[in-house]
Amino acid sequence: MKFLAKGFLVAALACCTVPAFSQDYNGPQSLPTDYLTPAFHAGRRQALRDMMPANSVAVIFAYPERIFSKDVNYVYHANPDLYYFSGYKEPDAVLLVFKEVQADGDSSYNELIFVRHRDPAQEQWTGRRLGVAGVKAQLGFKRVYNSEEFAKFPIDFKKFKTVIYDAIPEEVGEGSGAGSLKELVTTFKTKADIKETDKRLLNDLGIIGQYATPKNIDRIMAFIKPRLDGEAYKNDPLIQELVAKPDSATLMDVKAKIAANPSGLALFTKYTTDLRGVKQPEELVLLKKSVEISSFAHAEAMRAVTPKMSERELEGIMLYVHKKYGAEDEGYPPIVGAGGNGCILHYEENSATEVKNQLVLMDVGAEYHGYSADVTRTFPANGKFTEEQKAIYQIVYDAQEEVFKLCKDGIPYGDLETKTREVLSSRLIALGIIKDAKEVGKYYPHGVSHHLGLDVHDKGGYGVPLKAGMVITVEPGIYIPAGSPCDKKWWNIGVRIEDDVLIGKTGGTLLSIDAPRKWQDVEKTAAEKSIFDGGKFPELK
Repeated sequence: MKFLAKGFLVAALACCTVPAFSQDYNGPQSLPTDYLTPAFHAGRRQALRDMMPANSVAVIFAYPERIFSKDVNYVYHANPDLYYFSGYKEPDAVLLVFKEVQADGDSSYNELIFVRHRDPAQEQWTGRRLGVAGVKAQLGFKRVYNSEEFAKFPIDFKKFKTVIYDAIPEEVGEGSGAGSLKELVTTFKTKADIKETDKRLLNDLGIIGQYATPKNIDRIMAFIKPRLDGEAYKNDPLIQELVAKPDSATLMDVKAKIAANPSGLALFTKYTTDLRGVKQPEELVLLKKSVEISSFAHAEAMRAVTPKMSERELEGIMLYVHKKYGAEDEGYPPIVGAGGNGCILHYEENSATEVKNQLVLMDVGAEYHGYSADVTRTFPANGKFTEEQKAIYQIVYDAQEEVFKLCKDGIPYGDLETKTREVLSSRLIALGIIKDAKEVGKYYPHGVSHHLGLDVHDKGGYGVPLKAGMVITVEPGIYIPAGSPCDKKWWNIGVRIEDDVLIGKTGGTLLSIDAPRKWQDVEKTAAEKSIFDGGKFPELK
């Protein structure tokens, strides 16, 4: 039975004695042993420190808790940046990383972390907390304080030339008492004299500074166009300079101005993008495992599918395999779309009661110790592609094969997209589905790649060449919904093949190799016996 997390707890504490975890409890037994180590996180903090300018401090807050329904929260998901630099996965916390050593009487420090305090009675209901002692013992920090102490801690943020911080969390949860995220944020804004600014504008300027190139400037301007009527955008000289003349020369001038006078937010974005974009060996161990688990799950779904299955049942098969191999969660809401549903890019309802004799597009990725896979496979529910399905599938497969050849150190990221559009457009023209290459976006509306890691759309550079150690997706797709201006025989065919690739010096390594890709291998796998075959569930009354 699931008790109400808040209201019931208050009543229970008022009328009875609640068994409590002791303050020196060290946590549950039989935990996995392959988490990132304190040394890894300490190394990442030092790497950040090395990038920071003189006389600066970086400030990283925990994510807020989110309400799922009434007095029940969503399962908490840590801020990936805070986790990356500390290993801490609880709410109501803030990490401070200083460029220089700070004097403190007879001692000194170059980092501080303020964390949620231990509360044995509350932990009986909502789970164990590390607390100050746990963070010192398990995460390796020397200067650790309860979050309630942040308000009175003698830190003069105004003495620093640069205060580096991420976008301040707008939703800071219900708690407003001492040590809550809301108090931490309010205290920081006051101590650092942070002015209220348009966060969306700052974010867009950061995107322009980091990612805009002459090749993609039209797409970026189209992305921010709906916001250009806002006062902040009308009054920003850099945005208006681009709006007036969005050409290559203007873009380079604007990017130079952004780089010359970066905000604390822009610096945070740049540093974390550069660091997280290239994976460390310890990260690759976890990321490879996440992708392997996902690949096994996709292969099993191919074996298990029947036309009578529902989209939700196929989702459940994937999630069971994830949990069987230790994945804590999925990196994003699973996408299981049969027929026309597969033509909706982020279809998440998964509500069709039968997939029938249609293609099924499954975009589902496990999350293992925080690292997300992102794998998509498309396969026929009856085990055999029709000629039309096979033709579209082969185009997507061939585009992916061509892009794989470019997945190596030094190749401009934009070349992957150029090659994808070249292959897809020429082949769609050959089939008579489009007449001009400019029409390819009608059936291929997304990009071919993104970075992968602690976020499914992870931080990493796009306006720069690929670097060894990056992990990216390669995911061409063609989607032809009913009513499209082409022969009806193509309608409701949606195909995406998505794989995860580790960039190397001379080529890429396909991490998701255990999920069949060739149409012949897909059909062969579909004919194999599934571990889910033969079981019968009782009928619902």
